[in-house]
Amino acid sequence: MKLSSVFLAGLACVTTVNTATSFAQESAAAPPAPIRNVVLIHGLFADGSSWQKVIPLLQAKGLHVTAVQNPTTSLDADVDAVKRALAQQDGPTLLVAHSYGGMVMSQAGDDPKVVGLVYIAARAPDAGEDYPALTRKYPAAPASAGLQWSTDGYGMLSEHAFVRDFVGDLPMVEAQAYYAVQQPMGKAITMAKTTVAAWHDKPTWYAVSTEDRTINPDLERFMAKRMHAHTIELQSSHVSPLSHPAEVANLILEAAGEQK
Repeated sequence: MKLSSVFLAGLACVTTVNTATSFAQESAAAPPAPIRNVVLIHGLFADGSSWQKVIPLLQAKGLHVTAVQNPTTSLDADVDAVKRALAQQDGPTLLVAHSYGGMVMSQAGDDPKVVGLVYIAARAPDAGEDYPALTRKYPAAPASAGLQWSTDGYGMLSEHAFVRDFVGDLPMVEAQAYYAVQQPMGKAITMAKTTVAAWHDKPTWYAVSTEDRTINPDLERFMAKRMHAHTIELQSSHVSPLSHPAEVANLILEAAGEQK
């Protein structure tokens, strides 16, 4: 009788252990929650319309897309705008940034909802890094020569620099329409430094624009390599979301785990 009791007790313990182990294995093997949310961050001299060709391609795959309208008055103001958009997302979210928006994303991307970062010809400074000093390690991008400042401290690109160096591979009619919605940048942005570099801790993707005249393509390659990003190269001007929307959308879909 005692032997039977000991045997049954031992069997119960083994069953409990096996069940717990099986549950742990199943939990470990369970796929992560699907990414259904994408938040898009525009750069300087632009607004949310810079994503107008990419958005419908993502929506066609069933993704919930939000394009932030950054004020581009200061880094803090732009980070706050992204955080407000993140607060409205339900579940895991992919952040995507173009140009200066990459700096904003690097700062805001430590939000726990954010599960990946996609940089499109974007800035990616390290925490506390002097980005203007980093750019000086490479030949100056031509667009910088066209930056003009108003007396109240806001900067814009001249029409010549905008059309030739910022959106150089767009049809002229489209380039001029995009110039018409150019948004001024606050001078505070030129001195801003991030305190966070979320790319250290989140999976990253990077699209280099090989014909970029706004950010030196070799600087883009350096930043992508430094963050160990999955990297593609597009034969594009700085504004690949407008000139190569399908390729940009495909990279975002890949990052979100979608099939092209």
